[in-house]
Amino acid sequence: MVTKKPSIVIIGAGMAGLTAANKLYTATGFKDSFELCVVEGGTRIGGRINTSEFGGDRIEMGATWIHGIGGSPVHKIAQEIHALESDQPWECMDGVSEEPSQPTTIAEGGYQLNPSVVDPVTTLFKKLMAYAQGKLVGDSAAGCEEIDYYTKLAAKALKVSSTSNGGQEKLSVGSFLRQGLDAYWVSKKDEEELKGYGNWCRKLLQEGIFAMHEKTQRTYTSAGDLLTLDYSAESEYRMFPGDEITIAKGYLSIIESLASVLPPGLVQLGRKVTRIEWQPEGDEVSGMENGSATATRPVKLHFCDGSNMLADHVIVTVSLGVLKAGIREDSGMFNPPLPSFKSEAISRLGYGVVNKLFLQVEGNDCNNFPYLQMVFHRPDSEFRHKKIPWWMRRTASLCPIYSNSSVLLSWFAGKEALELESLQDEEIINGVSTTISSFLPQPHKLVNSNSHELCNGTANKVGNSHGSEVKVTKILKSKWATDPLFLGSYCYVAVGSSGDDLDKMAEPLPKLSTCKSAGSPPLQILFAGEATHRTHYSTTHGAYFSGLREAIRLLQHYQCIGV
Repeated sequence: MVTKKPSIVIIGAGMAGLTAANKLYTATGFKDSFELCVVEGGTRIGGRINTSEFGGDRIEMGATWIHGIGGSPVHKIAQEIHALESDQPWECMDGVSEEPSQPTTIAEGGYQLNPSVVDPVTTLFKKLMAYAQGKLVGDSAAGCEEIDYYTKLAAKALKVSSTSNGGQEKLSVGSFLRQGLDAYWVSKKDEEELKGYGNWCRKLLQEGIFAMHEKTQRTYTSAGDLLTLDYSAESEYRMFPGDEITIAKGYLSIIESLASVLPPGLVQLGRKVTRIEWQPEGDEVSGMENGSATATRPVKLHFCDGSNMLADHVIVTVSLGVLKAGIREDSGMFNPPLPSFKSEAISRLGYGVVNKLFLQVEGNDCNNFPYLQMVFHRPDSEFRHKKIPWWMRRTASLCPIYSNSSVLLSWFAGKEALELESLQDEEIINGVSTTISSFLPQPHKLVNSNSHELCNGTANKVGNSHGSEVKVTKILKSKWATDPLFLGSYCYVAVGSSGDDLDKMAEPLPKLSTCKSAGSPPLQILFAGEATHRTHYSTTHGAYFSGLREAIRLLQHYQCIGV
């Protein structure tokens, strides 16, 4: 009798899935001892990595940044395949940090803000976030009077937040930040009032600048509201040191490199899994549908076309959004349902949506569009521009994807990101154009700190800081929330959840320690993806590490039993 090779199926051909497949397939002796298959529900590989083109430039519809180059496996691969340089223009975002392309901060109505107004609030926000992330404690905060000042403000904010929360441990990042702003205002209550900014007083400007940074932070975390972002877990998140950069040849080049070692046919596209049948601890293998047909392989996958596949081990790399939908009673994605420790972790963790909006602009001077930071009036302010749509008020910036590019980019998170997906292109163009006309006035009408003049722009033609008109001609937007293969962007630790839930996400089923006594085949369902990594969640390198982890788990398991 010929012994069947153990069969491993990976669901999802994104970063986690292809990293696992790459590690398994290249392991010594693997090809002769195992069967391996990657099934992908979509028509492409990459998952939430999706490099595209717009206006002749290479852009990223999904994952964009290498978050720190020091020790990042993504950066290492990019270096090895020479993906960090390109002859084709790409979304390098050099205006974010490089001189002389510094942000231009303008308040609604066309008032360009002096750095003396912006910088103190920006510093406050950054220090508060650094404190929340555990970067302003101990030795790192000692010996610097300025940092000590902000540390005391943050500590006061934390104390007030704890008290206002009834002494409960669960605090939100949002409440902490606002308490920090309140403490800042108390310390600055005797500041002289600003002049030359129309209806903007100092406190309203400070609040607007602070809110602008909160909006940006929401896109970093995918939390639609920072009041839902857990404070205590924030310090567990880890970033690699060094610069944050984009990939010149596109993020997809990393995915293609990982997949290049796999033979044709190993990755199957258009194979959407609808149900996963497995054998929990104590169940008989023959209890599955078709009994004896599944006796040697405990997992059965059902696909949307009616076909099925048997496996010994399945690595599930679908998004947390898909898992959240999959644990609903009416879903039946897992049969039998996942154990409570797993389903409750899935429920508690946060999962949000972040979308990118690209705009092509035309005009005599469209290549000099500034890196624009926008300070909006509060939504209920009588001074707000009534025609600016609410979803534009919840974004923070609009900027060229590289210096002198005619392609602009804006980020949206939460409910405005959802709204963006439902809008027609013309509605978006009109809304964006109306917004920009309030910030970058028509020729010869740029308002500065020494003028009280307000602007009255037209709906589609707006002026840049050099006084020339530009026109938005077309757009491209991502739609991560309504894509059934993702149902959102990436995870965050929500209030009521914790890093422990991320660890529970990573636990395989059944647990190896209980399989011998229960008589159940071990490691039937393994989980990988960014939402399964405690310290690097929400990132591509977190997904990479998780795929590596599950591949190694299987390799070590079979090494232990002599395969």
